[in-house]
Amino acid sequence: MNENNQEPLLEVVGLNTHFFLEEGVVKAVDGVNLTIRRGQTVGIVGESGCGKSVTARSILGIVPSPGKTVSGEVIFYDEETAPNGESKQPVNLLELDPKGKEIRRIRGKKISMIFQEPMTSLSPVHKIGSQIIETIILHQKLSKAQAREQAAEILGRVGLSQPFELLNRYPHELSGGMRQRVMIAMALSCHPSLLIADEPTTALDVTTEAQILRLMRSLQAELGMAIMYITHNLGVVAQMTDYVIVMYLGKVVEETDVDTLFFDPKHPYTKALLRSIPRLGASQGQPLEVIHGSVPDPYNKPSGCPFHPRCPERIEGVCNTQVPEVIEVKPGHRVRCHLYV
Repeated sequence: MNENNQEPLLEVVGLNTHFFLEEGVVKAVDGVNLTIRRGQTVGIVGESGCGKSVTARSILGIVPSPGKTVSGEVIFYDEETAPNGESKQPVNLLELDPKGKEIRRIRGKKISMIFQEPMTSLSPVHKIGSQIIETIILHQKLSKAQAREQAAEILGRVGLSQPFELLNRYPHELSGGMRQRVMIAMALSCHPSLLIADEPTTALDVTTEAQILRLMRSLQAELGMAIMYITHNLGVVAQMTDYVIVMYLGKVVEETDVDTLFFDPKHPYTKALLRSIPRLGASQGQPLEVIHGSVPDPYNKPSGCPFHPRCPERIEGVCNTQVPEVIEVKPGHRVRCHLYV
């Protein structure tokens, strides 16, 4: 997909989210810039602890304490018209009260999120129906009976049989795959413009994962929504996304379209991630390649490029002393690395 052929839906500019702990300040998100266009699927990849989920939570204003978004902009381009008939202006979500009416009008209706583990996101003491119906009534002017009909309809749309019966069941009565489908149904119940999916298939078996991914693609085509897909699974990235952003230690280190990422990666970290994928046809007993070392302690980030202690291509005296700038190696392909200066 040409990144210039669609209007932007969401723009993140210079986003910084820090956690203020007794041990020190953790810069979980450190100057992130990204753009999501209407109808586009953007993949956010990287190892655990690279800031993917905190970026998503920062967009929605739901960063858990003691975290705080300290600077940046999250510009959302709302298609709706104001009550006087004029088009609404773009809104900076970070300027809104995180508990106010305006952000709650957007959160859940215009921008929805599927969380990583449905059992921690669904209330265990409320029935499935009441949780979905509450979301629908909050954002749409419907009666409880109408909301119940709509809840059953969306459960059927995500592939769950006997949806009216399902409305009267509790989360613990469902399998992992069914709970994940309920989470997707809840997120889609108000037809959002943007769906943020935070590793939605992590705890599922391979067969159920494939079903969920097919479901999300078909619903995206039907509803025309954009998806921000957070994952560490590069196989899912290849299957699901148009554009990919690679994060490392809170920073974006590479971004490009999905084909270029797999066939012409530039950043040593991206190359290392791709080399670590199991491959069909590999010799029996051949060990997988690994990225040596681990993600550094966030309280004590290395000087210069944060990846240099693990990088096989590092330039001594440069990578360990100077923070790399973002370089555009070709149109639409940007990388944060000294090798391309």
